[in-house]
Amino acid sequence: MTQQPLRGVTSLRFNQDQSERGLGLYPCSSDSFHPPGCFCCAMETGVRIYNVEPLMEKGHLDHEQVGSMGLVEMLHRSNLLALVGGGSSPKFSEISVLIWDDAREGKDSKEKLVLEFTFTKPVLSVRMRHDKIVIVLRNRIYVYSFPDNPRKLFEFDTRDNPKGLCDLCPSLEKQLLVFPGHKCGSLQLVDLLSTKPGTSSAPFTINAHQSDIACVSLNQPGTVVASASQKGTLIRLFDTQSKEKLVELRRGTDPATLYCINFSHDSSFLCASSDKGTVHIFALKDTRLNRRSALARVGKVGPMIGQYVDSQWSLASFTVPAESACICAFGRNTSKNVNSVIAICVDGTFHKYVFTPDGNCNREAFDVYLDICDDDDF
Repeated sequence: MTQQPLRGVTSLRFNQDQSERGLGLYPCSSDSFHPPGCFCCAMETGVRIYNVEPLMEKGHLDHEQVGSMGLVEMLHRSNLLALVGGGSSPKFSEISVLIWDDAREGKDSKEKLVLEFTFTKPVLSVRMRHDKIVIVLRNRIYVYSFPDNPRKLFEFDTRDNPKGLCDLCPSLEKQLLVFPGHKCGSLQLVDLLSTKPGTSSAPFTINAHQSDIACVSLNQPGTVVASASQKGTLIRLFDTQSKEKLVELRRGTDPATLYCINFSHDSSFLCASSDKGTVHIFALKDTRLNRRSALARVGKVGPMIGQYVDSQWSLASFTVPAESACICAFGRNTSKNVNSVIAICVDGTFHKYVFTPDGNCNREAFDVYLDICDDDDF
C-alpha cells in the first residue's frame, strides 16, 4: 500500500499466536492460530508491542534505541524481534535485518542486537518460525536457519515482488513457504523440510489468477493457501498438496486492494480486509452459510453473469475507516456459536466484532491502541 503513514505507523503485524501475517503499509499475507496473541507496530517513533485480548501495551522500543522503523516481526511471544529500519529518521538500514534479543542484559541497545543479515537491496518483508527466518527482497527470497548459528539454506529468484509477498507455515509438521511464481498470477510453493539445501527441486506451482498476486495466506497446518489478485474481487483457495481449487469467494464486484487475508485457527472461517473499508467474513467449513447471488435461484444464466452467480459472497461484514489500512484476524470465541474478528488499523484504532453463523455481526469493542501507554520498556 502506498498511502502515507497515519499517526506515524509504518507497518502492523500480528505474531504467530494471533496470526502469522500483517501489513507493512503494503497488502500482505496472513493466518491465525490460538488466540489471544500480540501485534507489533513499527512507527516513526520506534516499536510498540500490544497484547490483543485484553488490549494492552506489553512494551516498546523508543526512538533513541532504534530510530524510526519500517518493519518489525515478533517470534511468537519470545524475546526475539526482527527489525528493519525505515521512516523519516532511521537508525538502521533498510537493507539489513537486525535481531533484537530483549533477554540480553544491558541497557545499551548494541548489546541487545545479536544478529544481522545484510543485503544489497531493501528488505520488503520478514517471516520467522521457530527454526527458520525468511527475508524477502524485490526479486529474491533468502531462507536461513534460525536463531542458533544461522546459515543460508535456500535462495529463490522470484517474479518482481514489490510488496514482498510471501507466507510461511509455522506448523511443526509442515514447513511450507509460498510466494508469487514466475508466471503472472501464479503461486510457488516450496516444502522447506523435504527440499535439500543447495539443490534445485521442480517448482510446485498453482495458477491462481490471471493478474498479479496481491495477497497470499496459508492456514495453520499449511494444507490450504488463499490468494487474491490485484483486481481484488475474488479470493481463491487451493489444496497445497493436490493444487485443486477448493472454493472461490467473492469480496465484491468493484476492484479493490486487499490488505490482509486470515484463516481462523481451525480453518472454519476466513476474513479479509481491503481499501474499501470493509472486513469480510466467509465460512469455509460449511460454505452453505455464505451468501449467494439472488440470480442463483433463477436457473441457467448467460456466460457474462454466470461467474457472479457461481461465486460465494461473505456471510458477514463490518466497516472500518476506508482511508486507513488494517490487518484482521480471528479473536477469542465467546461461545460455541459466537466468533469474533479483530481489526487493527494504521490510524491507531482497534475494532472487535462478534458474528454468528446466521450472519449477524455486531461491534463488541473499540479502542485507540496508540493512546494506551506502558511505562516499561519492552
